[in-house]
Amino acid sequence: MEEINDSLSPVTQEPVPAVTEAVKTADPGAATPAGAEPEAPKKKKKKKKKLPPKVIVVENLGVRFRIQEQKVDSLKEYFVRLVKRKLNYKEFWALKEVNLKIRKGDRVGILGLNGAGKSTLLKCIAGVLKPTEGTVTVKGNIVPLLELGAGFDKDYTGAENIYFYGSMLGYSKAFIKERFNEIVEFSELGSFINVPVKNYSSGMKARLGFSIATVVDPEILILDEVLSVGDAKFRKKSSKKLAKMMKKGVTVLFVSHSSEQVIANCNKAIILDHGHVIASGKAEKICAQYEEMISDKN
Repeated sequence: MEEINDSLSPVTQEPVPAVTEAVKTADPGAATPAGAEPEAPKKKKKKKKKLPPKVIVVENLGVRFRIQEQKVDSLKEYFVRLVKRKLNYKEFWALKEVNLKIRKGDRVGILGLNGAGKSTLLKCIAGVLKPTEGTVTVKGNIVPLLELGAGFDKDYTGAENIYFYGSMLGYSKAFIKERFNEIVEFSELGSFINVPVKNYSSGMKARLGFSIATVVDPEILILDEVLSVGDAKFRKKSSKKLAKMMKKGVTVLFVSHSSEQVIANCNKAIILDHGHVIASGKAEKICAQYEEMISDKN
């Protein structure tokens, strides 16, 4: 025979509910017995919002240039001075102890007066310039829009430079061939695409350079005053294309002298002054600080 459950009395009596069952079925709205403390409601733990990964990390970055104190007019004079040890230089630190951590999807405006080190910082991040000290770690495909058209061969036509400049940016020949018409159409060069680049104006070269560089969808976009490319019509067109790229979650580094442009295109900003980062934070706050800074210097 099976054993009788402990919660039951002898067979002649009705079952007696266990104490634990009585507690379970008690009215939740009933008053708490005298002397007993009510149970404190359990607090729900707030889940921490997961931050996007860091895609650019700059640590203790420093860039030093050597500036020659005397003017040397010829190669012969240079070697004479070199042999006689009369070549004197002075050191100039364009950047010093710069630290930045930029997360995926951040759009960071870089503000500063001429000579503050803005372009030098972008060149280090883009891998164009090797730092004197410190490290730069980048995760993702970069498209640097720095000196547009600076890599063109002046004796090649615009069409030939599309392949030449595109290969410098890491594009395959097949990819350039596939996007060739798109590049030409966006540049608005028309028949001038078959003219040697040495006959181009600076605006035409910049337009072609912009059209080649932005034909891909990068993960990281580096912009150095490129919103001033070409005439008013092309500036509007290029700004629209950049805005479209930014909406896709591209990480952006944007150098500009205009606080309005930074606020319109960026969510964060930094101020560089004599090679040092002196402020960083939300774009609106940093732009207000920058405007105050430049008004004090004027």
